[in-house]
Amino acid sequence: MHERTKKETQVHPWEQVPVYVGVTLGISLLTWLLHVIGLSSDLVNVGLIYLFPILVSAVYWGMAPAIYVASFSIIMFDFFFVPPYLSFTVEDLRYLISFAVYLAVAILTASLAGRLREQLETVKAREATTNALYALSRQITAITDLNTLLVNVATQVSLTMGKPAAVYLPDGQGELKVTSSMVATLEEGKAEWGAGQSEIAIARWVYIHGQIAGKGSSTLREATGLYVPLRTEDQIHGVLAVNMEYYEIQEQQEQLRLLEACGRLVAGAIARVKLAEEARLAQITAESERIRTALLDSVSHELRTPLTAIIGSATGLIESDMLFTPEDRRELTGNIREGALRMNRLVTNLLGMVRLESGMLQLNRKWCDMGDLISVALAQVREFSPYRQIRIELPDDPVFIYGDEILLEQVLVNIISNAIKYSPEDSEITIIVIRDDRSDDCRITVVDQGMGIPEAERGRIFDKFYRSESAQHVTGTGLGLAICKGIVEVHGGTIMAESNPGGGTRIHIHIPMEINGMPFPYLERGEVEE
Repeated sequence: MHERTKKETQVHPWEQVPVYVGVTLGISLLTWLLHVIGLSSDLVNVGLIYLFPILVSAVYWGMAPAIYVASFSIIMFDFFFVPPYLSFTVEDLRYLISFAVYLAVAILTASLAGRLREQLETVKAREATTNALYALSRQITAITDLNTLLVNVATQVSLTMGKPAAVYLPDGQGELKVTSSMVATLEEGKAEWGAGQSEIAIARWVYIHGQIAGKGSSTLREATGLYVPLRTEDQIHGVLAVNMEYYEIQEQQEQLRLLEACGRLVAGAIARVKLAEEARLAQITAESERIRTALLDSVSHELRTPLTAIIGSATGLIESDMLFTPEDRRELTGNIREGALRMNRLVTNLLGMVRLESGMLQLNRKWCDMGDLISVALAQVREFSPYRQIRIELPDDPVFIYGDEILLEQVLVNIISNAIKYSPEDSEITIIVIRDDRSDDCRITVVDQGMGIPEAERGRIFDKFYRSESAQHVTGTGLGLAICKGIVEVHGGTIMAESNPGGGTRIHIHIPMEINGMPFPYLERGEVEE
């Protein structure tokens, strides 16, 4: 961009030949017109009119054309208008002062116009620099990946300067490597610049010493490239380099300032991306530590309770079997079975969460009768809910869901067991199944009369390891509802919690009964074909 601007301002002398021809013809035409309109005797006005082409030449074409026009105007003015006519002799020496004024006006105007043009070019160059920096900042502001950032930086710097650019960053062993190199579109087809041993050696020196080096600087100025360290306040992140082989000395200084500004922007962006990555890793580490701690605490507590019951009951049967009545033995063996079932549910939930988190959960779909699923789930939870009344409301016609029978049973077991744990004895738990023919969904609602869930926590009870403050006195891992949500969503359904008007909680599950428009295959005798 800057190179293109410089080339536009450099005009070869031969390119101004048409200018000289044009102004010569113009002044000749002006002289003829002044004679035609009869201003030959009005020397003052004629002299002022001849100043006009001098001013125009000085403003638009520079010093040399302005002096030529001034000289040619003096000749025409003297030859045709100053007595004696048609002669270069000057009777009145005062006209020599006018001739000197012509030349002075030409020189001063050309000088002022030249300065204005230089200032204009400087402003354009600064505007181009500002636009380039703005474009670079826009390119790198929203990027969060380091490799993408480096590619965008090399591309933008190369396009801005019209030359190959390269970015060097240290690898895991601290060795400086070319991480991104871009040849400008102006030089397509050329070999990648910046990967040579000499370029890498200079970049390594810049990285170690933190100083600018290369062409246009005070260090290693014989090199073809200019190398700028990517420095923030407390660290050097890498090196930005541009091939400066064909730049003039004045252009090199300008490009050096631009490259330094680009280097500061790039260094800040690299530092931002690295800090974001470190923050993300720290967050992941903290979350992993929190989950690990919560898992160990929950699992150790959940396992200790059933294990204590199992060990105590088994020890009593082994050591004092003769002292127990048949009813006592049945109670102790029931305790052992209940503890084993609790441990089995805990292991099932843990394995289910691992499968959900790893993406290994695969559905073994088949047609499932909701009535049968609820019966199997109740058979697993009734053993530790002898003091709860469970009421089931099913539609008259059977409701079938095309889903994974084992996983849907796990959902029902977790939700019903939660309703049992968090509701008082002798309370009623209601399971309602409704078939919605409009949306072709199966709606399952489990209603308890327990302590309820505060409104602010209803959206969080499906998060892993989250347990309400009001439920800390009840044992649990905080995994059950999270697994339920994952299984329901894998089936294309939704799950939510709301307050029960009579006290307690309502858990609503909506699951599509069909998948991909596949209807339930009824046969003549009502049998189901899996």
